[in-house]
Formats: sequence, C-alpha cells, structure tokens
Amino acid sequence: MVQLYNLHPFGSQRVVPCKQEPAHFCCGQDVLFVASTAASCRVEVFAVREQGRCDALGSFATLGPVLRMAHSSAGDYLVTIEEKSKATFLRAYMNWRCMSAGSSRVCVRMVGHKMEESYSETLKEQMSVVEMPLSDPPLCISCCPVNGDLLVGCKNKLVMFCLKYLVINQNLTMLDFERSLILHIDNLIPAEVAFCARHIAVTTELDVLILKLELVQRSADRTERCSQGVNAPEKAVDGDVKDESPSTHTLQLELDEFIICQKPVELLGEESKLCEIPITLESTELPTEDTKRFQVQYLLFRRFAPDQSPFGFCEETKLHSLQLLPVYQTAYEETENKRKLLSLFCFFSLPHVGYLYSIGKLVELISTYQYSEKSEQAVLTPQFLHVITSQNLQCFTVRCSAAAARDEDPYIDTMVKACPPVTLDVCTLRMQLFIGPRAICHFKNHIILLTKADTEDITERRKPTRRMLSRKADSIKSRTNSESEPGWNLYIINTVSTIQLYREMVDYSRTYENVKTESCIHLLSEAHLLVRAAIMDPHFLKSDEKEDLLRAFRESCAFLGDCYSRFDTKDYHLALPYYRMSGLSMTEVLKRLVSEGDEIQTYERGFIFYLTHSLNEDSNEELSKESGNKVLQIFYLADPVQLPHILCSPCMRNICPLTAVTYLQKVEKMMPSVVLTLTKAFLALKMGDLTMYEHEMDSYKETALACGFIGQPRLLQQRKEGIVMPTEFAVHLKEMQPGLLVAATVALHENSKIELEEADTFFKILCSSSANSIPQLLVDFWEALLVVSSQEEILQELLLRVTSQYVWRISKKQLPETKPLKTTEDLINSCSHFGLIFPWVTFIMSVGCSSDKDYREDISRLQSLLCSQSINIASALPVLESLTETDNVGLTIRVLCNTHLGKYEEAIDQLLKRCPDAAVFYAQHELKGDNQALWWNKLLPELCKRTRLTGNDCPVLISSLK
Repeated sequence: MVQLYNLHPFGSQRVVPCKQEPAHFCCGQDVLFVASTAASCRVEVFAVREQGRCDALGSFATLGPVLRMAHSSAGDYLVTIEEKSKATFLRAYMNWRCMSAGSSRVCVRMVGHKMEESYSETLKEQMSVVEMPLSDPPLCISCCPVNGDLLVGCKNKLVMFCLKYLVINQNLTMLDFERSLILHIDNLIPAEVAFCARHIAVTTELDVLILKLELVQRSADRTERCSQGVNAPEKAVDGDVKDESPSTHTLQLELDEFIICQKPVELLGEESKLCEIPITLESTELPTEDTKRFQVQYLLFRRFAPDQSPFGFCEETKLHSLQLLPVYQTAYEETENKRKLLSLFCFFSLPHVGYLYSIGKLVELISTYQYSEKSEQAVLTPQFLHVITSQNLQCFTVRCSAAAARDEDPYIDTMVKACPPVTLDVCTLRMQLFIGPRAICHFKNHIILLTKADTEDITERRKPTRRMLSRKADSIKSRTNSESEPGWNLYIINTVSTIQLYREMVDYSRTYENVKTESCIHLLSEAHLLVRAAIMDPHFLKSDEKEDLLRAFRESCAFLGDCYSRFDTKDYHLALPYYRMSGLSMTEVLKRLVSEGDEIQTYERGFIFYLTHSLNEDSNEELSKESGNKVLQIFYLADPVQLPHILCSPCMRNICPLTAVTYLQKVEKMMPSVVLTLTKAFLALKMGDLTMYEHEMDSYKETALACGFIGQPRLLQQRKEGIVMPTEFAVHLKEMQPGLLVAATVALHENSKIELEEADTFFKILCSSSANSIPQLLVDFWEALLVVSSQEEILQELLLRVTSQYVWRISKKQLPETKPLKTTEDLINSCSHFGLIFPWVTFIMSVGCSSDKDYREDISRLQSLLCSQSINIASALPVLESLTETDNVGLTIRVLCNTHLGKYEEAIDQLLKRCPDAAVFYAQHELKGDNQALWWNKLLPELCKRTRLTGNDCPVLISSLK
C-alpha cells in the first residue's frame, strides 16, 4: 500500500498584511482575527476574500495581551482570555463588525447587565465588550459551533455560559451570556477544552476525558439548586490505591528522586466511568420553568504515558490540538437552514501520533496518524487532517465522511449502496516544506499558517549533530529572542477545489491500475470520500460546484465499480452497489468493460456478480441484440449454470431465440435441469416452433414442471413498473394447460415467489378481466391453494373469497366463463375445507324446483364449504345475506349458518316453517349429545302443536311426528 501520494492539495498562498507580530489568531465566518504580541495589545481583523485575498477591516484594543482566543459562528462573537497586571480576564467582543463602517465607539459591560433603553439606539453602531468574571483564572476556552454556548476551563472546574438573545425592540436584538452550569472536576487542570452540542472534551498534559451532558426531568421543586455528583467507583483502575490521588502519589515519588509513569489506559463508553475522575454539577442559572437539569455521561477516557513516542524520551510528550468536529446531515432544499447534527468526531494528538475518535452513536477509535517528525499543532476538517512539524505542513486523509455516511444512510453496505470503509488505511497526500511553522488554523478552503524563521533554527539545520541534547535549550533561546527577529509571516494558503484535487487523484490512480491493484482502489476510494465529504457540507447547496460535485460523485462510483469488476479482489461484490450509485445503465457498463472483438477476454467475479444481479432484477432496460449475445457468451464462459435464468430477464427480450437455444443445448449436455427445459420451451414459443415446445414439455411430468417454475418464476410472470405481468408462456398455458398454470402459480405462492394480491392481478390480466370481475381461473387458483396452504390467516381470506364468488354467481345467475378445473366431488375428496354435504341439505334440495339446475356446481360448493368446520361463519355472514330465503338454496344457507352459530332452535323453526319434511332429518344429524334434549323440548311439542292446528290437512307433519 502506498503511504505517501504526493498530490497537490495546497494551491496559492498569500501573506496576511499584519502590522504587528501575531501571537494568536482564529477564523470567523468570513474573517480572520489576529492578536499581536505583548508589545501591542490589539486585535486586527481581516476579511478573507476569494483565493485567500485579505482586506483589513480594522482593529480594536484589548485589555492586555491575548493568551487564548476563539470565535463563535453562532452569535458571531469573539471571546478572549487576556492578561493584565498578572491577572487574567475573560471577555467577549460583540458587534465588532461595526468597526468596518468606521465606528470607534465601544460599550464595556458586565455579563448579565441589563441594557438601558436610552442606550438601545446607539448599541447598533458600537462594539460591545462583555466582561465575564470568574472565581478562578480562565485557562482555556471553546465555543459550541451549534448554538454558540461558551465553555471555560479553570483549575478543577469547567464553567458553561449559555448564549442569550435579548430583544431590546423590533429593530435591535442584543447578545448576552448567562453562567448556567459548573462542572467541578477534582485534581484536573485543563490544558485544552472543546465544546459541541453538549459534548465536552478536556485534556491535561497526558489525559483525555470526553463527556456528554444529558437532559433529565426537572425536580418537582423547581427552585432548588441543582447539584449532582458522579461518584468514582470503589475499585481503582490498574490497581492503583484509591486513597492516594495521582498528584500526591507522583509528588511523593519525585521527593524520593524517582520518576514513575502511570500505565496507559483507554476506556470507551460505559467503561469510561472507571476513570476515577468524579464530577459534580452545579447549576448557577436563575431557576425558571425552562430551567434545564443535566447529568453527566462518560464517553471516553484515555491516559498516555510520557514515553509513548516511538522516538524515545528525549522529546517532551504532551497532548495538543484537541478538537470536536461536527458533521451535519446532508442538506436538502426544504431543510437547508435546519441543519441536523449527524455525527461528532474528536481529535487529539501527541507529538508523534494523532488519534481520531467517533463519539456519535458509537464511541470508537477510527484512525491513528503517525507523523514523520514531531508535530507542533494539527487541525481537523471533514476532508483532511493538516499537521505542522518543525519543517513541514502535512496533509492526511480522514474517515469522517465514511463514518457519517453510515450514520445517515441505513442502506450503506448493502446491495444498493456502498462507501469505502472507516478502517481504510490513512495516507499522506502531501508534505509541503515550510520554514519554521508555529501555528495553524483552518477556515473554509483556506489554511492560515504562522511561520517564524529564527536564526538559531537555521543554524541547527546546518549543524544536525548539535540537535540531540541541546534541542530544548536552543528552542527556548530562540523563542526568547524571537521578538527582535523579523523572520515571521502569516500565510493564507488556499487549498485547491474539491473537483481539482479529485481529478488529480483519479489521474494519479491510473498509474497503479496494472501495478498495484489495492493502491488504485485505495486512491479512488480517497477521491470518493473527498467528494462525499463536500456533498455533506452544509454549504453544499449554495456551492458553485454543486452540479460538478454530484457529477464527480457518480463518476467516482463508476470508477470504483470498474475496479471491483476488473480486479480479482475479496470485495468483488462491491461492483454492484457502486455501479448502481453511478447511475450507469447496463449497456454503458458493458461498453466500459467488454472489449470489442476480444474473444479471449477473461471476466472477473465482480463483473459476473454485477451482471447476474442486474439481469435478475425487474428492470425496464432492454439490451440490444448485440449486447445480449455478448452477455450470453460471457455467461457461457464464466457461469453457464446461470444461462436459463439470464435468458428469462426482461433485459434480454431482444435476444435471438435461436442463438439462445444453441447455448442452452450446449449447457444441457453438461447440466440438464427442469428450469433449462422450461426455458427451451419458452424460447420455442417465441420462435413459433410448437413441435420443439411439445418435445420439451413432454420431457418431465406435470408435477415436476410445476415445481420447475419455482426455480425461475419469470418464465410465467415478469414485473413491469411494479405490476406482475404474464409472459407468452403463461398465455399459452392458459389456453393449452390451465391446470399446469394453476399448479405452478400455487407452487410459486407457497414458496414466497408471488403474493396473493399479485396472483389476483396476474390472473385478471391473463384473462383480460376488469378490476372488479373474477375470472374462473383465479377461482381455480384459490381452490387449489386451499388444498395446500397451512397459514390460518391466508386460509380464512381464501375461504371468504371463494364464498363471495359462489354467492355472487348464484345470486346473479352468472355462469363461469370457463369450465372449473375441479368438480365439487374433487374438492371434497382433496380438500379438508370442503365437507361432505349433509343429508338434510341434500333432502331439501331434492324437493325443490329445478330452476337452479344450471348453477348446481356453485350451490353445492357453497354448501360443501358451510358443511365443514373451517370457515369463520361470523365473517362470512355479511356475504351470505344476499341469498334470500325464498328458495331452497337460501333456506339451506340460513339453517347451516344458524347451526354453525349454535342457534338450533332458530334452525328448527326455519325448517318447520319452510320444509317440515326435513326437520326430522336435520334433528337426526345435528341434535346429538348435549343438544339431544331439543328433540323433546322443542321439536316434538312443536310438531304436536302444528298438527293440532292443521288437523289431517298436513300429512307431512303427521309423518314427521310418527
């Protein structure tokens, strides 16, 4: 794997026209703040234009020399730690932009000080300086890029100030702060803090602690002071003695003239609670109904030993460049101004090693950076890591966009979408020589770099033998004398556009195509991640390169698809999702990968994998005859067993059937199968060769043929715009072998190849039926499915459907358009859901008129269904109500329903009223067991009563009574 690609991410550079030597600097939304050294207590402000051009906006005085400074994009304020008379002060500069308009008025006020109405009009035209007093000297600061809140690190505590927007009147809104929370942390002196979206990262010289403030429900007493302790666990990490603090322990050992290094520790997630750093929360904001209560969640603790550097103990080992980097959800037109935080990353560095952690949904180390020499400072961006050493500005690749893409899109790493892995090896894109880099920061597509070329440093480079033991002393000396040295410069280095660097990466990757496969894929993956990170940038929608970036993204996917198709790699399957993301059609992919006239070309697994999956999908793309023939040749050489399946693809509609049959005959000699035979029959129909068709279909029994369709359902049905459409094969079977068609469809349903609703559509289209009419072939399918299906939910649905169809035909006097495949007797013998028709039902039907003779099949099927115990009669009642009681059919249905519901007395009443001859037959069949008492309590008294009333005029009653 190539570790240094020597690309050109750095473009032009410009010198910032500072009047005084810079001590500290930081970037705003479109400006650069430069604080001068102690000699002049001022901050110069420069507007940053295109290509890094700088225009001075003005300057303002500070209370004293600036020790730390930071800008917040939310609220557009600058916060500083300043020193005066050996005391440090925390100040925030608001409305500083009025300087560029020529105003020199300044209002200095204390935090929380209410604005007088008389000042409201003048506040718009003057800079406002907010003093924020603290009980302990401030050591470090950080502004939250999401909401503008401020975090201040002091000895043994972190103080959080919430940014407030005060509406003075309709035309004026002022910014202020409220000290809302203090995190008391014992035995911790923060060197750096980072603050983003309630995530807090803090470092000492060798420790890193990352926390998250979680909102909890407020107490019933809203006025109580919020104080929450997070206790350290009883058991110490690494076996240290709990009662003895690390500082006390080290102090005692130093007195004994020993130096002991604590063992390195890395604790992630829940385990980080074991870090022995107790935290107590103290709420300081005035209690209101909106008062928030927090609790602390530990995310990461890491402790380093002073000798972690691979270059030995001669260098001072100390952490630096702590940073929290937010990555937002990809912007869309309707949510452009509502950015949603997607992922969060934390970076920190030792002199020779940098560490990048993801602290979003999962806390994990995603990259480690090894520097070629001791680093001075580093800055992380969504696309790169920029590091300065004593002589170089180095640019490393990062994996933030790869991790964020997986947080955003659940379809990453599937057959649909792909993204280079987070674990992809990091590499150096560039090592740019600079003389004496000292400090760095990043701003949009610019890097601001402070260099200082000291005389002593130049001498050291000429005499490398002096750099062993005297390095530290020389360094201190050079920095001491630097104020009188003129060799400093502040540069704005313009990083090249994403598209330009992407093009360079793609061009460079071609040098590895035939030499180092993995290096080629690696560099193209870097190019892909570079573009992906640019697309995820919140300013992407307003970018002039928007269309170019989207085009480059699709192109990079195509290049990666080519790599995984052409090269023999273990991740060959990635060819499919990358080609899908590229938007290329199958025809276009074939043109990229298949050489014209090359008969001995070999095809790798990735290409075959892509073709197989693409052809097995229900695509609307149709390959040309030439392309189709080429695909046949490719599969015949690479994977002949797939040929029958490939030929059934909708993409292969234009293929020459005769050519296809020739290939199949060659395959059949090696690997005969039912699916292959059915495919040959399918092609014979396309050619109109019925003799060949009949020969192929006679090769197997009908049962085997029905099961054969399971292996390739598209022989019968293909999807078009989401709708299941019958093929020419299905149309032919409907006319010639409807039984085989129904049996095959049942087999497809039972093997989850077609849904019930899809089968309905299939048969309706096949029989040219309207949406509301039910063809007989569909009823045949339902009846056949009742025989084999075992799912209760589907059974009840099928029983209801066939019942509805029988009732509709009987009531509408409608005959089926084709002869049913099975008679009632066939169904009774083969299906348990059709029961033997009861004798009393047969008796009633025998004494009736013969007007229903033509519909006898549907009537007997309906009665047979109701004579079984399968149907849920309660759900079927609304359907059965359309059959009236005026004829014998309606009488049998009503009595059968009452019998199912246990309403025997109502059933007897109906029979005595309409067909008293059948009452005794009914009683003999139904009134058994517990219901036998109805013989004497209901039937006998009722017959006697009716006989008495009618006398000898009703011989039927008399015979029944006898």
